[in-house]
Amino acid sequence: MAEFETVRRAGAGVRTAQIDEGLRAHMTKVYGLMAVAMVITGVVAYVVGTDFARATAGEPTMLLPVGLLQAMFTSPLKWVVMFAPLAMVFALSAGIQRMSEGAAQAAFWVFSALMGLSISWIFSVYTGYSIAQIFFVTAIAFAGLSLWGYTTKKDLSGWGTFLIMGVIGLVVASLVNIWLQSPAVMFAVSALGVLIFAGLTAYDTQNIKNVYLQLVASNEQFLGKAAIIGALQLYLNFLNMFMMLLQLFGQRN
Repeated sequence: MAEFETVRRAGAGVRTAQIDEGLRAHMTKVYGLMAVAMVITGVVAYVVGTDFARATAGEPTMLLPVGLLQAMFTSPLKWVVMFAPLAMVFALSAGIQRMSEGAAQAAFWVFSALMGLSISWIFSVYTGYSIAQIFFVTAIAFAGLSLWGYTTKKDLSGWGTFLIMGVIGLVVASLVNIWLQSPAVMFAVSALGVLIFAGLTAYDTQNIKNVYLQLVASNEQFLGKAAIIGALQLYLNFLNMFMMLLQLFGQRN
């Protein structure tokens, strides 16, 4: 009996080690997918934003024709540019169950490119130094919050409802302020947004970890798509936190 108990405990220890190793690989994949998406967003935003700034100043553009830039930022097409990423993220979230893993990953790359297009205006409004500085600060804050969400023993599941309600409130306030153009509303949205997306970073990191532990015991085939969903969640948290901090502390041209 004692020998059986020793073997059982040894087997449990091996299984736990395998799960821990698999979890580390899963989180590495999540952060890797997120990093690639951020690079795509940054490259698209820089190229389009820099060309738009050049076109506005009457200088030759690097890549895009002046007419196309004017259409994207001054014609009704600007609403398509603005809301295309939102439509894409809803479509990806709703349809990922029916997609292959490769198709879901490709859709994530397309979404990140569209997001880069929609935020490219920051390169014509804020100084390059300011953008780099705020990005660095956001990266440090994000890393700390995500690490805490991954390692904490505190159950963060109770934060979910409150944080999602906060995001909905931010979206509604931001849409209303498109027409109001109120600096006070923009400041409030940005300040609250930093806190909400900071909380979501920790919450989503712990949730990604918990989802992996559930799937590894029941549906390992969905782990690849779960990594894409997790990367999308963390990507959105990082980008929104960056944009909110930029609006609060960014130095304008």
